[in-house]
Amino acid sequence: MVAIGFDIGSSFVKGALVDVETGKPIARARVPEVEIPMEAEQLGWAEQHPNLWWQYLCEATQKLLTESNINADQISSIGISYQMHGLVLVDRDLNPLRKSIIWCDSRATPYGEKAFEKLGKGYCKDHLLNSPGNFTASKLAWVIDNEPERYQKSYKLMLPGDFLAAKLSGIPQTTITGLSEGIFWDFKNDQVSKALFDHYQIDQSLVPEVVDNFTVQATVSKHGAQATGLKEGTPITYRAGDQPNNAYTLGARKAGDVVATGGTSGVVYALTDQLSGNELTKVNTFAHVNYQPQQKICGKLLNLNGAGIQYRWLHQLMGEVGYEKLNEMAQQAPIGSNGLLVFPFGNGAERMLDNKIVNGHISNINFNIHDNNHMVRATLEGIAFAMIYGIEILKNDGVDIENLKVGNDNLFLSDVFSKTIADTLGISIQMLEATGAEGAAKASISNVHQTQNKDNINITKTINPNPKLQDESMASFEHWKTQLINNII
Repeated sequence: MVAIGFDIGSSFVKGALVDVETGKPIARARVPEVEIPMEAEQLGWAEQHPNLWWQYLCEATQKLLTESNINADQISSIGISYQMHGLVLVDRDLNPLRKSIIWCDSRATPYGEKAFEKLGKGYCKDHLLNSPGNFTASKLAWVIDNEPERYQKSYKLMLPGDFLAAKLSGIPQTTITGLSEGIFWDFKNDQVSKALFDHYQIDQSLVPEVVDNFTVQATVSKHGAQATGLKEGTPITYRAGDQPNNAYTLGARKAGDVVATGGTSGVVYALTDQLSGNELTKVNTFAHVNYQPQQKICGKLLNLNGAGIQYRWLHQLMGEVGYEKLNEMAQQAPIGSNGLLVFPFGNGAERMLDNKIVNGHISNINFNIHDNNHMVRATLEGIAFAMIYGIEILKNDGVDIENLKVGNDNLFLSDVFSKTIADTLGISIQMLEATGAEGAAKASISNVHQTQNKDNINITKTINPNPKLQDESMASFEHWKTQLINNII
């Protein structure tokens, strides 16, 4: 038997088939060939049409089945991982009423600020574990205020993964994890936040049925089967936002576990059983995938919007130069890039900068000194330094980081990026062979076969800090941080 998992990102839809008995991957797929576009009608906006995600999920499924020669009858469970915080509004036929306002869209920031002021820091700290910020609830408030006719037609609100599960099954559902990432959940009372809904004047009937992350949530409908090639009746047994899912995939189960990812955005995600914190406006605290009212495991998430997208921007400017070549170029420049500084904040409001839109910056460029090698290294260092700055905020929020577990993809494949973090902080980085889609597939298995999820995660590489380089790396970071504080924020 085989499990199928999907990872619905803002750049690609990824799929994976995993053997139920061994937990080992059988096949992988990624669609489309070119990254999914983000539409921005105004500065700070970012939208994608949910039907595109559905189209690509169907294509990924068909590609997996065809290339692996796996029959749909062999698929025993479905797991879904998805880009967090996006808002999807649907009518009674589960058709989207507008494009999704996705995670990096900044338009709702003022709504979140007003809600934080009105509800009060005490309520937000004790009940929401966050300021409402620019999250899904605030995005919905923007729709209510600016597109009332669409709001009035709305039957259910959903996160991106909820929408795709509904397209597969025909049943609108969500999870406590999903509601928490939208800042809809009241952790103190273990229910949706009546105070928040009242403040934003959101009709609570818009919330779909709440199901557990690990359970038979629904099954593939006749329509879902026809569209995807999956068998009608195949159970959907797991869903989670991409960052909690990535953490779970990398083995994060208990308080004290810390993981990091370096995709379109960069994330450091630390598990805790303490429902408190000092950095409500900078650090996000969400219910982890194994959260239960009787065992409240949460993830403290430090997000950097401008991570891989900054590197992709540079890659596009460089033309035909591949990522491996870029890494080689970066190694030709010294630590600190001879004073050249890059600040990767050009992807909307940054939560860790108090939801400010500061945009990307390149500083101290000297036409007689700096070349492409310096530019590439400064970009990688700038993203790494931004993550380190975020880690300092996490430490102030009570998180102790002794080492990091990361996936063997995206930015952490760059030696310069990984070593900059390891050397500056003096910590080891364990790189594990795991992907979000495979993790979602494996997470789906236990609910069907009444067996423990088989992690089978191989450590592919360990990056240890070089004590001889720590002083130099830390000096470069402090220079970067001084420029950030004095000249940008």
